[in-house]
Amino acid sequence: MTKQQLFENIKRKQSFLCVGLDSDIKKIPQHLLKEDDPVFVFNKAIIDATADYCVAYKPNLAFYESLGAKGLITLEKTVSYIRENYPDQFIIADAKRGDIGNTSEMYARALFDHSDFDSVTVAPYMGEDSVKPFLVYPGKWVILLALTSNKGSHDFQLTEDNNGERLFEKVLRKSQEWASDEQMMYVVGATQGKMFLDIRKIVPDHFLLVPGVGAQGGSLREVAEYGMNSQCGLLINSSRQIIYADSTERFAEAAREEAKKVWEEMKEYLNDIR
Repeated sequence: MTKQQLFENIKRKQSFLCVGLDSDIKKIPQHLLKEDDPVFVFNKAIIDATADYCVAYKPNLAFYESLGAKGLITLEKTVSYIRENYPDQFIIADAKRGDIGNTSEMYARALFDHSDFDSVTVAPYMGEDSVKPFLVYPGKWVILLALTSNKGSHDFQLTEDNNGERLFEKVLRKSQEWASDEQMMYVVGATQGKMFLDIRKIVPDHFLLVPGVGAQGGSLREVAEYGMNSQCGLLINSSRQIIYADSTERFAEAAREEAKKVWEEMKEYLNDIR
């Protein structure tokens, strides 16, 4: 999916919502456990209920890998289901990969050749040669970790060098030598507030994947105010607030209601986007 196609979907659906499929077998409604593949049944219901209100889905691979081979089959079925039934959705592999070049080549092959993801989250710590293998796939995206929403992000990401440049700023600047805004996005946590202003000074045109709205306390209004650009430039991820809105047999209906609430707020912020 190209940047323009993603932007057109955002305008058409009046949404920049990404639904995170952090599907934990210990948290899904108990009545689903009688199914042969309870996590897939859960995912399918969530997808059907929310697809009208979002433009992207983000399965977190850890939740599927924790179930062994069966979980990986569930992941494949989930991606295939989205592709077959909602082909306009942007699918993100939340994998946080990043290793020496030949290992990254295998990660990229798994996610882009074997599976049909549009993008993958990648850690930048090992540098250019650990990221480049993901960038050789036409139409596929790298979403590079820049400034995350977790408490520990302050341990390294905000440290300054002798010139006062913070580590996340160095990541933003250096990585633009590897790919353009047509193939690279950045993860920026919703809890960072006005830091989005600093980020937009360095990457004014890139899309930002923004986790942390909802259960983690990030403000959608703040993110839109400080982070939106002329092409929206945002994918706001919400996971727990939507997919675990209810634990009864009406879980999908409750997820739809939560997604609709976010969508209704997003429409307000997109009024000036044409």
